[in-house]
Amino acid sequence: MPAKVLTILGTSSSAGKSLLVTALCRSYARRGVKVAPFKAQNMSNNAAVCPDGSEIGRAQAVQAAAAGLEPHVDMNPILIKPEADSRSQVVVNGRPWQTLDARNYYPNKDYLWRQVTGALDRLRAEYDLIIVEGAGSPAELNLKPGDLVNMAVALYTRSPVLLVGDIDRGGIFAQLLGTYWLLPPEEQDLLKGFIVNKFRGDITLFEDGIQIIEERGGVPVVGVVPYLHDLFIPEEDAVALENLTPVQARGDGGIDIAVIHLPRIANFDDFDPLLAEPGVRLRYVHSREQFGQADAVIIPGTKSTVNDLEFLRQRGLAEAIEKHAQRGGAVVGICGGYQMLGRAIHDPQGVESQQAHSPGLGLLPIETTFAGEKATYRARAKIARTTPSTWLCAIQGQGIEGYEIHMGHTTGESHWLTVTQRNEQAVQVGDGAFGAEGRVWGCYIHGLFGNENLRRAWLTSLGWSPPAGSSIQNDPFAASLTYLTDTVESVLDMAYIEQLMQNAKL
Repeated sequence: MPAKVLTILGTSSSAGKSLLVTALCRSYARRGVKVAPFKAQNMSNNAAVCPDGSEIGRAQAVQAAAAGLEPHVDMNPILIKPEADSRSQVVVNGRPWQTLDARNYYPNKDYLWRQVTGALDRLRAEYDLIIVEGAGSPAELNLKPGDLVNMAVALYTRSPVLLVGDIDRGGIFAQLLGTYWLLPPEEQDLLKGFIVNKFRGDITLFEDGIQIIEERGGVPVVGVVPYLHDLFIPEEDAVALENLTPVQARGDGGIDIAVIHLPRIANFDDFDPLLAEPGVRLRYVHSREQFGQADAVIIPGTKSTVNDLEFLRQRGLAEAIEKHAQRGGAVVGICGGYQMLGRAIHDPQGVESQQAHSPGLGLLPIETTFAGEKATYRARAKIARTTPSTWLCAIQGQGIEGYEIHMGHTTGESHWLTVTQRNEQAVQVGDGAFGAEGRVWGCYIHGLFGNENLRRAWLTSLGWSPPAGSSIQNDPFAASLTYLTDTVESVLDMAYIEQLMQNAKL
């Protein structure tokens, strides 16, 4: 018998669908239900690598972890990774398929729909419950003919649908009721409940609002979820950064870390473990005026290295980073940021851009050449080469783990990492470079700061020590997941949701 399905849709992007699916996956998993997440199509440069090297959206990997599972490509068969305003790399079944603009994407609907339904059918054959996440809004009328991810999936599975609205944005009545009223009758029949998300303040003050929604829509409000602060759960995409003012910081303390907010920033959850440390202040900047007097600057990953390097130069950030390094400041590059720190970037085949050669920032003794094959690995590595004058000497020989997602091969002479395992296969591959006595360094491995030994050794080199009386969370993700799930279970009508699935027609 195929698994039951529950579908969570939103009135817009960032309404909170991903977190609610995460919480529900955790909730059912800790009750002993064999549950898995599914999102047919995800648009994000925040990606994750599955054990077999396939690539899916970061949110689905987080949801899999909440369900106690390893991520699998069937949980997100289509991942769209924007490279420019109207062009994206399309990853199908975990591997790069084509690079397309929006106009040329939709004619492939029949092929893509077969990948969606195939993946979903396989999951339903293996699990007892699938919790489906939608994308954007199901009521984008101009996009509905090409829908692969919202009501198309709910209709295919005949799944009950819960619709999530973001009250913090305002207009919750228009969000929920307007979306419902714009759906055709066969889709309205599947919509079985509303969820009001990100509520601040006294919930009793919204009791009349709940009554209005239920009376006007004829659909029950399944729960009101409070606004949850300081969750150390990776974001689905970079939209979350857009909600920050350019210099708004997260965290507090004496160590000030500036992360360059690149236009095509990727996998910025790399830096969440830094935020979990007391005494660390992290801020995202995208102009020279916002640069300030940081203790360290991080250039993150990007889906468009050459174009984002040009952005650094146009905004005066390249010069600011170079001067920061000359003053003895710390500079770190991860993946695309690592490539930027080198002497040059070569792209003779036009893999990423039309520029065959681009000068780098010249802060590391490396050069990068782009090639057509994409590297996607789960990786283990050993800190292999240091000198007594670098902060790395304190952890020399120790292991770290993370993952790689990149196009291109980087050569240099000062590797400080030896990758010893990729996708469970033994290898011996040099990675990373450092300069300026270890103050400037980088590598390809994402998730680097999730390794406590490296994270704290580097922070200590910046002058960090835990503030007196502070407490350090050993696993902030696990603590956040428990807090999120407990809260969602306490405010949603879980008995009603269970009844919906029991009554669903398979």
